Amino acid sequence: MKDPWLKRWDARYSNTAYAFGEKPNEYLREQLEKLQPGSILFAAEGEGRNAVYAAKLGWTVSAFDISTEGRKKALQLAEKNKVYLNYEVGQLPDLAYTEGQFDAIVLIYAHFPASIKSTYHKLLSAYLRKGGTVIFEAFGKKHLPYREKNPKVGGPRDLESLFSMEELLQDFTDYEIIELVEKEVELNEGLYHSGTGSVVRFVGRKK
Repeated sequence: MKDPWLKRWDARYSNTAYAFGEKPNEYLREQLEKLQPGSILFAAEGEGRNAVYAAKLGWTVSAFDISTEGRKKALQLAEKNKVYLNYEVGQLPDLAYTEGQFDAIVLIYAHFPASIKSTYHKLLSAYLRKGGTVIFEAFGKKHLPYREKNPKVGGPRDLESLFSMEELLQDFTDYEIIELVEKEVELNEGLYHSGTGSVVRFVGRKK
């Protein structure tokens, strides 16, 4: 992964304030309410707001990101909430996760570079057990006009790093589709997700 990408996230997460707040993503919260706690992996988890929430619900939580600054903030948040996170720093292919290890995989605004995002999705799918659940929310390909109108809503500036429903169906094959939709939502998540945007939401159960 290119150094400028890593420097961008280290710089963002090095501030005292939590970039996307300390509360969990609302869609994730809604979906976790429907599941029994087990083992769960959070991709590109940043400062840990979602992972900490899951740990408070009783999940055994693993997480990864490329940013050491993100990990520091996540562990601080975990300590504040008296929970434990197994949080790794590195690129996904180099981490020691195993096939079928997790009951759930979570990707909340995990906008990997366009050149690797499909590869990462397929790796993550392999780490999910049969019958396990993927929970996904990120900006869709219709989002760019929203970002141009209001930069505070955040999201990638390039179309290739945004998602379509068709891409997710190609990356997560052989899943029961519980929900797959692109819709307009109001975001209020910290400093960088504020306003109206267009997101893709996906919940699938691995067959």
